[in-house]
Amino acid sequence: GRTYPNPAVGALVTYHGEIVAIEAHQKAGSSHAEVLALIEAYQAISGVLVAFDTQNASDSHTFLRALPQGFFSECVIYVTLEPCSHQGKTPSCASLLASLHLKEIIIGTHDPIAGHDGGAKQLSNVTLGIEQEACQTLIEPFLIWQKRAFVLFKIAQSTNGRIATTQNEGYLSSPDSLTHVHHLRSACSLLLIGGHTVREDRPTLDCRFVSASAPHIQIYSHQKKWDTTIPLFGVPDREVTIGDDLSFLEIPSFVLVEGGEGMLNALKEKIDWILFYQTPTLSSHPLGYSVSVPLAFLHQERKGVDLSVWSRVKRDFLL
Repeated sequence: GRTYPNPAVGALVTYHGEIVAIEAHQKAGSSHAEVLALIEAYQAISGVLVAFDTQNASDSHTFLRALPQGFFSECVIYVTLEPCSHQGKTPSCASLLASLHLKEIIIGTHDPIAGHDGGAKQLSNVTLGIEQEACQTLIEPFLIWQKRAFVLFKIAQSTNGRIATTQNEGYLSSPDSLTHVHHLRSACSLLLIGGHTVREDRPTLDCRFVSASAPHIQIYSHQKKWDTTIPLFGVPDREVTIGDDLSFLEIPSFVLVEGGEGMLNALKEKIDWILFYQTPTLSSHPLGYSVSVPLAFLHQERKGVDLSVWSRVKRDFLL
């Protein structure tokens, strides 16, 4: 989600069979995963640190093209998605790789977007289709938001499934989880939240932990009159829309949802993925989710002391 509207892409470089770089695309308009991995590999092989901002795609491409011919000739690059063939906000990665003459290029899956694909055809020594299913899962949000909203529901919970804390206990999630949520908020098209949560929690829903602009808000509610002293209404340069019409989910976009049981019940047939932040705490708070939603776990990782779990809603089994 943090790369919206771009796909999530990762890249790895080996030198004489040893891993020397693992990188991922960070943000739309910045250097792609292949470029970041190659610069990291250069630094590891040469022992020299570059002095420019590696997120600047133009400077990064220029630097790599200026290296001595054959510098990467003993390197193999693995990339989850076919390198881009076109030049948009960033130069073509396929053209760059073709000029660097790597030993081998391993690609997880082809680019499914017409006009962006064809990068593999510009390259030699290519193997396509390694770990293809996992690589296709990685770009699933990207494919969905080409056609309609990709809907990600965020849940923060204790180990025993409680989604709130008792008075004076502070945040449920770790600082690392909170920072990650704010990154997602800063990237999404819209933050969708239930009216009950707004009235009870009186949230701000900004991106202060990452110093980014706050997302626009859609409050899902039948209620027409609101207490506009609730902090989220006072965030500058933000649009707040209130209503119970979900037709905006038909528009290509990335919608992040934060809410309680009522919101999950109302949206369960619209949700694509659910992201859990599970904190290592047993809570006595009674609030949780009494909802039946079958899931397939996709990936998990640590966020400080928390465990974050990405999951897909299994629509064929949804009750």
